[in-house]
Amino acid sequence: MRFWVLSLLAGLTFGAAAAQAPQTVRPPAAEMKGDAIGATTRRAPETAEEVKLSFAPIVEAAAPAVVNVYTSRVVQRTTGDPFFDRFFGVGPQQQNSLGSGVIVSRDGVIVTNNHVVENMNEIKVVLSDRREFAARVLLADPQSDVAVLRIDAGEPLPFLEFANSDAAEVGDIVLAIGNPFGVGQTVTSGIISALARTAVSISDYQFFIQTDAAINPGNSGGALIDVNGKLLGVNTAIFSRSGGSNGIGFAIPARLVQQVLATATKGVALHRPWVGATTETVTTDIAKALKLDRPIGAIVGDVYPLGPLARAGIKQGDVIVSIDGQPVFDAETLRYRVGVQNPGDRAKVEYIRGGKRMNAEMIFSLPPETPSRDERTLTGSHPLNGVTIANLSPRFNEELGLNPLLTGVVVTEVAQGSFAYRSRLRRGFRVLAVNGVKVSSTAELQREIAKQSGGWTIDIDRGDRIIAWRVGR
Repeated sequence: MRFWVLSLLAGLTFGAAAAQAPQTVRPPAAEMKGDAIGATTRRAPETAEEVKLSFAPIVEAAAPAVVNVYTSRVVQRTTGDPFFDRFFGVGPQQQNSLGSGVIVSRDGVIVTNNHVVENMNEIKVVLSDRREFAARVLLADPQSDVAVLRIDAGEPLPFLEFANSDAAEVGDIVLAIGNPFGVGQTVTSGIISALARTAVSISDYQFFIQTDAAINPGNSGGALIDVNGKLLGVNTAIFSRSGGSNGIGFAIPARLVQQVLATATKGVALHRPWVGATTETVTTDIAKALKLDRPIGAIVGDVYPLGPLARAGIKQGDVIVSIDGQPVFDAETLRYRVGVQNPGDRAKVEYIRGGKRMNAEMIFSLPPETPSRDERTLTGSHPLNGVTIANLSPRFNEELGLNPLLTGVVVTEVAQGSFAYRSRLRRGFRVLAVNGVKVSSTAELQREIAKQSGGWTIDIDRGDRIIAWRVGR
């Protein structure tokens, strides 16, 4: 039986985005008072016995802070048949989608999923009292799949406070609030089924809260709250064969959402620190080789000489098992633990070397952007006409989700309809050599590809394998 990870976006996309085969789906509010959630005429449950009776007080307090997010964009309509497109033309068509969002400050700041608002021309937010407001994007972060919006309601709005997602435990009761399938605000309950889920290909930061609370398309960007009515996570995806809830949903932890939010409200660009090394999850075989009692942590590979790990005295072969007292289960967990830090932050790192547990203090810093990107679009009578390339650097690699120590030239964009696009050259592929000549910079690649010859052999690193792309004249 086959299953898919479905991002809960606008599984409700109308017009051109009709029903498609199952795919990664990403999952979209009561009287409005400008108080932090928790102010309600009914007392929130305080004992385990009361919680068993009803979640109504929690929902009554939290629901007004969850909103519907409606988006639209204009796309170029095509029949899919070149003959009809040529003679009858193509035209614009409006696509509409919906998701959810959560108000996190009284002045109208809202968090949602990046995939809800990405590439949209218009964003509209509808409050629980049915008032509508145009929203603008303060920051959209594809790496975490978090976006921050703002609306101007002209008055204080109810909002949710953040829970400490690092303190969450498997078995904790949670509620999911959103607008599944566009039917209206819906609340479902469940428990935290697992923490630190990493095998979910949704964003670059593979670290999710798993819940069995029913989450469906339209819930994207909605709230996952704890029994105190605080925001524990932002719902983002489900694991499903049918496209509907299968009892396996995922939410972005509040800690990561807060990091993006803090940057957005400051009005600065989001730059995450790095550890300055390649890392790999400790497998059973690695654990045996290192004489560890169990496979846990991330083993350090190549180390950047002036990176944070090198400055802390951590070397190749060391196994990192915790940062700031939080466990590191694998390489993805390490990436998350680093990703929620800020440049300049200090953290205690626990690692294993030679079978002994050791500690060091690491100061997080930004990855360097050396060499410069030197982004340029290639033109001319050659296979890479219409391809945009750039130089790799540790900082750019982090943005692309690549090995931080990779060097060379990477494809950043391929013009649709170009020969390279039809040949399936895509963003993120590295160009290694042209006609046997290694290229290490955009300038070198531009020079070599323009040389006249009877044809081209271009070595391409696709990420999963290296291929020789041969093109004759």
